[in-house]
Amino acid sequence: MDNMLTIRHAEPSDYAPIIDVLNDWWGGRSMSDMLPKLFFVHFRDTSLIAEMDGQRVGFLIGFCSQTFANEAYIHFVGVHPDYRKHGIGRTLYERFFDIANTQGMTAVRCVTSPLNKTSIAFHTCMGFEPEPHEWQLDGIPYYQDYDGPGGDRVLLVKKLD
Repeated sequence: MDNMLTIRHAEPSDYAPIIDVLNDWWGGRSMSDMLPKLFFVHFRDTSLIAEMDGQRVGFLIGFCSQTFANEAYIHFVGVHPDYRKHGIGRTLYERFFDIANTQGMTAVRCVTSPLNKTSIAFHTCMGFEPEPHEWQLDGIPYYQDYDGPGGDRVLLVKKLD
C-alpha cells in the first residue's frame, strides 16, 4: 500500500459516510444499530478516522470510562474490506493506546464474540488478554449472555505501559 494513511479525530460529519458503508463492510450483516451518531458527537477526542487519498478506509470508536477512572474502552472498529491486512487496524489501535495513555489510562478494554476467531487473534496480537471465566470455547473464556440472550462475549483487556 503506497498511499499515505492519515489518522484524525472523528467528527459528526463522518457519521453519515461511515454508516452508509458499515453493513457492506460487514458482508451485509446489520451492524449500523451498534453505532449511533452520539459517538461521533460526544467522543471525538478518543475516536479516530483513517483516511487514504481522501477516502475513509477505517475508524475506531473509543472512550475513557466514566466509571473506572483508569480504563478506556474500544466500542467499535472497522476497516474497509479492500484495505484490510495493511496495518490500518493496528495503526488505529496504537493511536488509541497513545491517547488513552496521555489521559492517564492504565488499561484498555473491549469485547468480541467467542465465534470471531479473527478478532480474538487480532486482539491477542495487540496485547489483549481474555478475562478468565468458567465458560470456554476452544480454550477461550467467554461470558454467556453478556450482551443479552445469545450475546456471548469474550471480555478483553490490555494493560498500558
